Amino acid sequence: MVNTFNHPCKSAAAAVALTLVLAGCAVGPNFKAPAAPSESGYLKDTLPAQVGSADAGGAQSLSVDRDIPAQWWTLFHSKPLADLVDESLKHNPNIDVARAALREANETTRSQVGAYFPTVTGSFNPTRQQTPAVLSSAVNSGAYIYALHTAQLNISYTPDVFGLNRRTVESLDAQAESQRFQLEAAKLSLASNVVVAAIQEASLRAQIDSTHRLIELQRNVLDSYKREVVLGQENEIDVLTQEAQLAQNEAALPPLEKQLAQQRDLLTALAGRLSAEEIEATFSLDSLQLPADLPVSLPSKLVAQRPDIRAAEAELHSASAEVGVAIANRLPNLAITGSYGTAAATIGTLFTPGSSLWTIAGDLTAPVFDAGTLKHRQRAAEAAYDQAEAQYRATVVTAFQNVADSLHAIASDAEALRTAQNAERAAKHSLDIAQKQLLLGDVGSLVVINAEQTWLQARLNTINAQANRLSDSAALLQALGGGWWNDPENGKVMEGDKAAAASTATAS
Repeated sequence: MVNTFNHPCKSAAAAVALTLVLAGCAVGPNFKAPAAPSESGYLKDTLPAQVGSADAGGAQSLSVDRDIPAQWWTLFHSKPLADLVDESLKHNPNIDVARAALREANETTRSQVGAYFPTVTGSFNPTRQQTPAVLSSAVNSGAYIYALHTAQLNISYTPDVFGLNRRTVESLDAQAESQRFQLEAAKLSLASNVVVAAIQEASLRAQIDSTHRLIELQRNVLDSYKREVVLGQENEIDVLTQEAQLAQNEAALPPLEKQLAQQRDLLTALAGRLSAEEIEATFSLDSLQLPADLPVSLPSKLVAQRPDIRAAEAELHSASAEVGVAIANRLPNLAITGSYGTAAATIGTLFTPGSSLWTIAGDLTAPVFDAGTLKHRQRAAEAAYDQAEAQYRATVVTAFQNVADSLHAIASDAEALRTAQNAERAAKHSLDIAQKQLLLGDVGSLVVINAEQTWLQARLNTINAQANRLSDSAALLQALGGGWWNDPENGKVMEGDKAAAASTATAS
């Protein structure tokens, strides 16, 4: 007789089989994160070191590779704005939605990790039975009517031979990672919306204030005209012309006031409040300071900073793991089951010697014929990976476009503000001269009215240019990722992710 345990070929086969069962091999591609772009800048031309000037709305330095603070909105040096952003991040329900989705994804991953281990269940089954008289009794007493009490532990275990569970956990973990970055994207979007909404409120308040000033000026001129008409020193047509212009400017106020009220509603909703619980803070252009030093991250760092890019990368990782899942489903699957327990006619004798029972079984299954179902599922998973890879590249392209657009806007709007302020100063000087000439009788009312309208339009252009520069800064900080990685809370999350990954690796 040949000793099979000493036979070299069979010993080697047994060793290989044991290695596969205990360690397994995860089939499918091993994910590798896409390489960062090699571009050195966001624009075709060299990035200027500074835009704007101190006498034209303020100068801004563009600091390449400077880090972004976690609370980037504090760069506007407005405590009411910082407080409102903090309140919004705490109470906006959309953030709670994203947090709950992240918790769900994490728990789903942890539930799948349990498949690495055996499943043990316990059972107790008391029965009352009768054996037909034509058969022998099943109990030693010979009774044909008897009770049977059975207590068992049932164990089932599926070795992860080809990495089906490992790839499934990998996919779910990547989906949880995507949810984490979707949470960061939601927080970044919310903070940006609050900042831009506050800037828009400040702009509307300035526009309303300028319109009120012009209306007051026109009323004074109209009163003067009416007095002169009574004295016979002025033509009535000038009064009618001034009244028409006054009515036109007064008609411009309600739309502005409606926009301001709606902007207040928006800020209140962003803070997570109902419309009747309007926020207390109000914003003006004077209360918001243009960030003097804007960070501009290197392109190679942008892919690690933008939450949407990181989420797209995680989705790509999940799609890669799903290819492994599809391949593993086409391979044989081994399941091991066993049970151990006792059975007795009475509960008191349930654990006496001779009452034990046990079974152990193995079940090896493999696809034989499925009409190509599993093959096409694998191809579908591969196509889904290609789709995720293309989506990742599209997200990167959009991110670079966002940064480039913001940099172009910062430079262009700084120049726009300079020209708008020059035009406003010239228009105000022209209006002052026209008013003096009107008092001296050197010009008619039409000249003054035209000068008033020119000044108002120039003033509104300046207000819009100021608001644009503030909004451009917020847009750049958002496009660069917003500094979430410097938040201590995220540091804790990252440490937790590393610990979870280490735990998963140990379990597998």
